[in-house]
Amino acid sequence: MNKDAPGKLNKAVFYPASGLVISLLMFTLVFPQISGLFFNNLQTTIVDNGSWFYVFVVAVVLVFTLYLGLSRFGNVKLGPDHSVPDYPYLSWLSMLFAAGMGIGLMFYGVAEPLMHYLAPPTMETGTIQAAQEAMKMTFFHWGLHAWAIYTIVALILAYFSFRHDLPLTLRSGLYPLIGDKIYGWRGDLVDVFAVTGTLFGVATSLGLGVLQISAGLNYLFGFSTTTIAQVCLIIGITSLAVLSVCSGLDKGIKLLSEFNMTLAVGLLLLVLVLGPTVFLLQALMQNTGAYLSDIVRNTFNLFAYQKTDWIGGWTIFYWGWWLAWAPFVGLFIARISRGRTIREFILGVMIVPTIFTLIWMTIFGNTAIDMVLNQGNEMLGTLANDNTPVALFLFLEQFPWSNLLSGMAVLMIVVFFVTSCDSGAMVIDMLCSHGNNNTPLWQRIYWTAGVGVIAAVLLLSDGISALQTMTIASALPFAVVLLIAMVGLMKALRVESYKKESQLLGQPPMQGTGNLGDWRERLKSVVDFPNKQRVSRFITEVGLPAFGAVKAELKNLEIDAAVEQNSRGIMISVDQGDDQSFSYAIEPKRHLQPEFSHDNVHNDDNDSVYYRAEVHLNEGGQDYCVMGWSKTALINDVVDQYHKHLYFLHLMR
Repeated sequence: MNKDAPGKLNKAVFYPASGLVISLLMFTLVFPQISGLFFNNLQTTIVDNGSWFYVFVVAVVLVFTLYLGLSRFGNVKLGPDHSVPDYPYLSWLSMLFAAGMGIGLMFYGVAEPLMHYLAPPTMETGTIQAAQEAMKMTFFHWGLHAWAIYTIVALILAYFSFRHDLPLTLRSGLYPLIGDKIYGWRGDLVDVFAVTGTLFGVATSLGLGVLQISAGLNYLFGFSTTTIAQVCLIIGITSLAVLSVCSGLDKGIKLLSEFNMTLAVGLLLLVLVLGPTVFLLQALMQNTGAYLSDIVRNTFNLFAYQKTDWIGGWTIFYWGWWLAWAPFVGLFIARISRGRTIREFILGVMIVPTIFTLIWMTIFGNTAIDMVLNQGNEMLGTLANDNTPVALFLFLEQFPWSNLLSGMAVLMIVVFFVTSCDSGAMVIDMLCSHGNNNTPLWQRIYWTAGVGVIAAVLLLSDGISALQTMTIASALPFAVVLLIAMVGLMKALRVESYKKESQLLGQPPMQGTGNLGDWRERLKSVVDFPNKQRVSRFITEVGLPAFGAVKAELKNLEIDAAVEQNSRGIMISVDQGDDQSFSYAIEPKRHLQPEFSHDNVHNDDNDSVYYRAEVHLNEGGQDYCVMGWSKTALINDVVDQYHKHLYFLHLMR
């Protein structure tokens, strides 16, 4: 396990990552033509020779993720068995969507369907068939595949961090393969790679996003589009991100994400109501059907028999971009997902955002195509290709209340970039601090400001395109690491299944049945709602002697055991050598009393709460209480659970 103090700066990641970022930035600045040519040639080589590998990886990721959600592993929690989610469902969805691809929908919601319509991969331009294919390919690029990549990376990180108490950094995904070596130079190297990719990915996106914000402000209010004006916008957005990241996850990022999600739903509904509503609802059904019916063919279609540059410029570019962003987005999603089951996690991270994305793309994309195809608005189609950032605002100008809609869009773009910037800075800070985000303020400010500085420098030097290409090229080695990590996750989940199977050796007793006294005493124990002091006294007076007796007997059998008492309760642990150790703990847990008890049962602390002496094993709380049990009954339960643990180790062999 990691011995460093929580929140302590990991210098082995911080300084090399900072040095590597500065070196790559200087290379781009000093040798702009050489760097641009080098990275473009690198991407061309990858597309020409490795496109099949990207397609293979993304297909495997999608199938594997769906399998986990539908399999028996779906009930496994991302955390101890007794853990509950840190955030309400809507707050959780808002944050993961804002970090995932919210800004992409603003940038490409109008432009991409139009570009596919004007230059479809197989159909004739300007036809009904081209419009249908345009929406099908847009769904394909922004649908299940993209969110599956984010989901599996986040799932791997959340599982090993919250379930196995490993650092919430990229290195933990390799634990099943290299074990404790993740705490050495190998793990540091993986995290340096993640820091570099995240920093450049967020910075290049911020630079590209500022182009859209300035274009929108220019189109609406005559705002200057000079480079200096755009740098001023970067400074403004970065300043807002600094304020957000300083206020913490629960206040800054959470509140901004919820605010922006409200704006997004509002803008979506306004465009739906003000646009061709019935047509859009019909198109949504047809688009979804076409997407799902052709998903297998499109997944594996490399145009091997129809040589074209289209797949490299679109599908492979997108797969590379989603993979390159996955360490950042995945780690952030993992950070906010503790306590959810794997099935709930996959539903929330992959299925729900995909549905919203498809609705968004239909309402914006189909309306835009209808304007060009049926209303003769060729200017909109031209801007989609030539000046993509302005296309959204020309599109919104066609509606009533266009100033309101465009104002909402500009505000959404700004807030999306603020949340991307501060969530990216938080992720980088965690990577440099052993996975902890309770870090000194200067570290968060350092990385947030760093994103803004890099974006401004790239904008001034026209180096955004080169580093964007570099970021996408980095997806190739990460794809290899991801496949290995998926094997490790499957291995760990198989261990989970063996553990569950061993528990079937005998079910834990119901509350009170361990007390071998008169039935009246058992009934009294069932309806009793003790306070914390009584539970703590029981743990000390009954639990400790019971654990001591088990320890003494194990010592007679030449088996090492230890009994520990701390502020959380008591625990007996048995060392199993190279195998997983056994632990059995009793902890006082606070609960709300049922309504019927309030008038009849008195609690010295608070009439609305009571405490249970709950059993916790290696995998977390077992949701049964031993309060009122006799010493003998408690000893028997420890022996029963130890028997199950030995059976679990037998299944593992």
